[in-house]
Amino acid sequence: MKSIICFFVLIANVIITNAQTVKILTIGTKTSLRGLSVANDNIVWASGSSGMVAKSTDGGTTWKWYTVKGFEKTEFRDIEAFDANTALIMAIAEPAYILKTTDGGETWQTVYKNEAKGMFLDAMDFNNDRDGVVVGDPINGRFFIARTTDGGNTWQEESFDKRPIADSGEACFASSGTNIRKMKNGREIFVSGGLSSHLFSGNKKISLPILQGKESTGGNSLAAKNKKMIIAVGGDFNNKDSTLKNCFITHNGGKRWYAPLTPPHGYRSCVEYLGKNTWITCGLNGVDISSDNGTNFSLISKESFHACRSAKKGTAVFFSGSNGKIGKLY
Repeated sequence: MKSIICFFVLIANVIITNAQTVKILTIGTKTSLRGLSVANDNIVWASGSSGMVAKSTDGGTTWKWYTVKGFEKTEFRDIEAFDANTALIMAIAEPAYILKTTDGGETWQTVYKNEAKGMFLDAMDFNNDRDGVVVGDPINGRFFIARTTDGGNTWQEESFDKRPIADSGEACFASSGTNIRKMKNGREIFVSGGLSSHLFSGNKKISLPILQGKESTGGNSLAAKNKKMIIAVGGDFNNKDSTLKNCFITHNGGKRWYAPLTPPHGYRSCVEYLGKNTWITCGLNGVDISSDNGTNFSLISKESFHACRSAKKGTAVFFSGSNGKIGKLY
């Protein structure tokens, strides 16, 4: 009986997910877009290499491209959009910057700068228009953390002795801006990778059974349905088609993990919770979706993307990737 039920659940998942597809909206601009933020169904921002930022205010029909003056060779690996006029972009390293615009991307002001040796920012996240967090690779054995309570106008660094301790060879991936999440209750969770991989939740460091042991392996992204249910994805970005230990799910905040019955179809750099029981994940060889809380993932596109994000207010889902590629879920 259990086998029959699982069969019909799997069939239902395939039918639902096969009805969805990814449409390419724009491609051909010479930038790799790893930052993506969807304020609502119409307002979408993306950021990437060569100091470039893209914005749409009509749901992706048209796009305006900006090159941030003075940062023409900078990689903006993450972006946080609040509306059509206001956004933050994160420049990864040395020095690391966070810039803010309040005029729709025409001008940008430096709101944070860090020139420390080894500084490398990986991702930032907000749970409202005021409260945000940014995470960076370990410096002197501890992950860098800074927070804002005024919409990114000012940032306060976590004191060194309170920063999470990293194992040797452990770091974060600035692959999609989603290896850290600011929860509704204000708590932060983030995932690491490399020679070892963990979920960091508050002051807890929890082992993650995802693929690890090489600089190219480990957790790249995580998303949360609530404080207990979390999905982490990653794998080996040098082996994009491998499904080996590339996705794990917990229903109790990380105390126990299990792999999907049908995992995503390769290395995945981003995962996003879409509501109810639906999750989406993307990587170098395609896009997968699950409608049964991650038990089974179905491949819906073979298009390569770095990031996938859903609207903060609305239902639209967008994707960003190399060569200025931006897509949308239909």
